[in-house]
Amino acid sequence: QVQLVESGGGLVEAGGSLRLSCAASGVTFSRFSMGWFRQAPGKEREFVAAISWSGSSIYGADSLKGRFTAGRDNAKNTVFLQMNSLKPEDTAAYYCAASRMPLGQALPQLYDFWGQGTHVTVSS
Repeated sequence: QVQLVESGGGLVEAGGSLRLSCAASGVTFSRFSMGWFRQAPGKEREFVAAISWSGSSIYGADSLKGRFTAGRDNAKNTVFLQMNSLKPEDTAAYYCAASRMPLGQALPQLYDFWGQGTHVTVSS
């Protein structure tokens, strides 16, 4: 069965960096675009970034550009999210998701599979 497993979350001070990873199994990874979303307590799930099948196209939320970027390694069935200059408002559960669409998508309903999430806490 399809599994997406996120890792790399934790506690970091404001201004710091974290790199989240998502390992996929049970899918032909190179035929799925991948996305990152986040959800803070009491808030709706929010699009963070998405990356195409090949990794040549990366699409990020306007509000996070310059701080967050996605990448992937198809040989390792892994997608990552590099987060820099973290702020307390970045505190959330971060989820990776897989879509059969070739290009990354911002709408969560276009994703077919989801991971369980990894928590990121940014202290001030």
